[in-house]
Amino acid sequence: MSSKDKIVIAFDLYGTLLSTESIAKELATHFGQEQANKIAALWRRYQLEYTWRMNSMTLYKPFSEITSAALKHALLESSVSLTDEDISKLMKAYNNLGTFPDVKPGLDAITSDPSIDAYVFSNGSDEMVSSSVNESPSLSAHASVFKGLVTVQEIEVFKPDPTVYHHLVRKVGKSFGNEDMASVWLVSGNPFDIVGARAAGINAAWVDRGAGHSGNGGWTDQLGTLASGGPTIIVSGVEEAVKGIKKFMAEDAGGSVAGHNSESVEMGPG
Repeated sequence: MSSKDKIVIAFDLYGTLLSTESIAKELATHFGQEQANKIAALWRRYQLEYTWRMNSMTLYKPFSEITSAALKHALLESSVSLTDEDISKLMKAYNNLGTFPDVKPGLDAITSDPSIDAYVFSNGSDEMVSSSVNESPSLSAHASVFKGLVTVQEIEVFKPDPTVYHHLVRKVGKSFGNEDMASVWLVSGNPFDIVGARAAGINAAWVDRGAGHSGNGGWTDQLGTLASGGPTIIVSGVEEAVKGIKKFMAEDAGGSVAGHNSESVEMGPG
């Protein structure tokens, strides 16, 4: 099977394959676990917010610098402090984030499937993403699954700017306006990423890990309604995303076109 005929699955890294919440374990060595969890959540919040603000101002700094600045913001807002050495250690710990439990079986399924080309697709710099993929204790064993690592370093703009998704399509050897666009998929646990991909004309599987937990789960992002429609499919994890994408492509061959505002389809197990 030629690359042109394959399904391309681009996996978001932070918050989809790697759990950014796992950094709370490192923070807990300095603070109590409850406060560490709150700081970790704030850290992630400002990490993303800073990228969106930078986009709006047409400015760019590497994701590692934004991540460090966001950590300092979270610490100040929490009325605590760390030494420069401790902050440096926390930044290094970002290369050792753990994966979600559903990642391993999902990537294992791709290993034995010649119809799929898998990529990592991230806001991170080349060095940061490569380090995270190759140094994470739980993700490094699967590094060979990925045909490539696609970052924003070359174009110096962050998700959800459409330039980022156009960059992905070019990097994986596809073209806009052609039928093979329908075979490019984003898998992400971040709603803003899903809406951005759909607005740019890419199919997207949203990983809803809150499904099944009381009071959590379900697509709530209303910007999708205004901008591009919601996710193409909704899944509970990476393994289900791989199965769901293959099922969708098989059932919808020649039918639905990426970028149309079709209703989301929830995929069940199996």
